[in-house]
Amino acid sequence: MNDPSSTRSWPALDIHPVSEFLQAALIDFDVAAIDERADNEWRVFFASADARDRAASALRLEFPGITTAPIDVPDENWAARSQAGLRAVRVGSIAVAPPWDVPEGTGDLVVVIQPSMGFGTGHHATTRLCLDALQRLDIGRRTVIDVGTGSGVLAIAASLLGASRAVGIDDDGDAIANARENLELNPRAEVTLRVADLRSADLGSADIVVANLTGGLLISAASVLQDLTAAGGRLVLSGLMTPEESDVIAAFPVWQVEHRASEDEWVAITLRK
Repeated sequence: MNDPSSTRSWPALDIHPVSEFLQAALIDFDVAAIDERADNEWRVFFASADARDRAASALRLEFPGITTAPIDVPDENWAARSQAGLRAVRVGSIAVAPPWDVPEGTGDLVVVIQPSMGFGTGHHATTRLCLDALQRLDIGRRTVIDVGTGSGVLAIAASLLGASRAVGIDDDGDAIANARENLELNPRAEVTLRVADLRSADLGSADIVVANLTGGLLISAASVLQDLTAAGGRLVLSGLMTPEESDVIAAFPVWQVEHRASEDEWVAITLRK
């Protein structure tokens, strides 16, 4: 009998040209991974052919002139090969490292993350911006909730920075399973991970709430995020892009921007009431 994994293929799109807004536009379409094949061309893998086809239609509407060529790629362990070249990323005193490139003797606080399909290895600007924002706060003995935790990198970092309680939630069960695997790679971290919908879960409140989502999601979830944040606490918002910034800030009308940072077209803001 043939091994089913040997015949599996992944639905993908070869996309050309790319822009700084493309990754944000792909978030709603079950993206499995992105292979940046050239400066102006991506191969984007999807969890299903339906997600690929919906993404192709949406991208052609949003980005006139874009080319989206569908392709089915034989498995051939492409995910492992595409991630094998990743190296540790340093943000301030934190290094986010794959298991094969853990820095030693540098004095860095090291978060070990096993690269997998999806985001959260520290190689994306929004993750780096959040890590920088967390290091600017007094996390020691504070409680932290990481909304949309993905790989768990931010919740793990918060724990290692001294949080008294760190909670990571995501409505994607596969993401939480991946986060649990990463938590095992960081035995000094203590993080509670939950599959939960932000809008309906009973999460209590926290001194610091981190939400690395999208501009649209931050706006739609603004009231819930504010309720999650304890009096005198801080909200760290990322995943928004520069054109969305004013609308996101307007969704939090009684909050003040305490810190702002940007990388390329991505923005992170820390809010306080």
